[in-house]
Amino acid sequence: MKMSIHRRQISRRSILAGATALGLTSTLAACGGSDDDDSGESSGPVKLTYWSWAPNMEKVAAIWNKKNPDITVTVSKQASGGEIVSKLITAKKAGNAPDLIQAEYQALPTLVSNDVLADISKYAGDTKSEFSEGLWGMVTLGTDAVYGIPQDAGPLMFYYREDLFKKHGLSVPKTWTEFAEVARAAKKALPDAYLTTFSANDPGLFAGLAQQAGGKWWTVDGSGKWSVAIDDAGTKKVAEFWGGLVQEGVIDNQPMYTPAWNNALNKGTHIAWVSAVWAPGVLVSSAPDTEGKWRMAPLPQWKAGENVTGSWGGSSTGVSTDSKHTEAAAKFARWINTDPEALAALVKEAGVYPAAAKGQSGDVLTTPAFFPNQKDFYTTAAEIAATTAASAWGPNVQTAYTTFQDQFGKATKAKKEAQFVSALSTMQSKTFDDMKKQGFEVTEA
Repeated sequence: MKMSIHRRQISRRSILAGATALGLTSTLAACGGSDDDDSGESSGPVKLTYWSWAPNMEKVAAIWNKKNPDITVTVSKQASGGEIVSKLITAKKAGNAPDLIQAEYQALPTLVSNDVLADISKYAGDTKSEFSEGLWGMVTLGTDAVYGIPQDAGPLMFYYREDLFKKHGLSVPKTWTEFAEVARAAKKALPDAYLTTFSANDPGLFAGLAQQAGGKWWTVDGSGKWSVAIDDAGTKKVAEFWGGLVQEGVIDNQPMYTPAWNNALNKGTHIAWVSAVWAPGVLVSSAPDTEGKWRMAPLPQWKAGENVTGSWGGSSTGVSTDSKHTEAAAKFARWINTDPEALAALVKEAGVYPAAAKGQSGDVLTTPAFFPNQKDFYTTAAEIAATTAASAWGPNVQTAYTTFQDQFGKATKAKKEAQFVSALSTMQSKTFDDMKKQGFEVTEA
């Protein structure tokens, strides 16, 4: 099942609506990233700077530099998340943003609305064919523009303790209804344990689950009017589902990434985890005593027979509107995310799970050492990744995420389904109000 992002015929000018209130120039004609910009190319050797947080990215760039002495790329290590977004916006205002940017998918609308990212569609060629529809939709924002080349993907999956499932006769759930049944059965078989937890300290997982359920939190029409629908039917269904299980007492309410959470995974008092393709790397450090005991399966579906997943994480390589060498930078962005040698290096050196379909298989992607019992791990992962639904991000994701942490944090402690629903309503209202305050033309869907 493939799901497309919102309407396609949206211009860059629509995405930039509200930019004046964000402190940008008052007319798009004055913006460095207008639709009609030329590439700013000049003769002679080109030197590009690439801001990235991925480990060992300079080793990947070195492969390019050796083969392309006329276009050299220097990697500048940065922090990830909101820190790099803020730093990029500040650099743009000063007119010295780097040529190349590693940008998380959910940060793209914020960067575009602040005129940080250039439209590189005329340099993208047939790159679109390298990626699933859902992943490509994340870098176009539903427009004809291309604001980055997908680099890594984080498709959601279901991880479970195979040994404990077999011991207690638990079935791997194929639907969320079955997931709830397994949660109840697990609690009955292991009174001191839970199937898993609902965590309020990382909004990315909840966003991915909403994405799978058809949630489209932000959309924008051809005139530049935004709609905010964080409390849409799909997302409300997710909130009610998890809130109900927490209230029932069959799903834990503890946050992830704490010593207590690590201990629950390691000791078998949490026997499953809804996570992404990168989960094995977390389990190595969080649950070292459980090596060889886990297995991965596709995410449960809302309807039997469906085949769609959400994503948790992932990033792209974009080109800044400040770059004087747009075409050269776009050439590197294509290479690092589609060339077989570059993709292999991203896996080996940077620990990246490539977004490009051809990078999701091959000898370089060996079975994770923590999953020796699942030789088809990456074959299955590639099949799941191909079903990733397109997300619909907006220009104030951080407001939504901060509100999620606050409101759902309170709801999980209260263990009340009704409070999960009211937390979602608060998330909606605060996100909507923030967009109005910033000067965007916005309605509530």
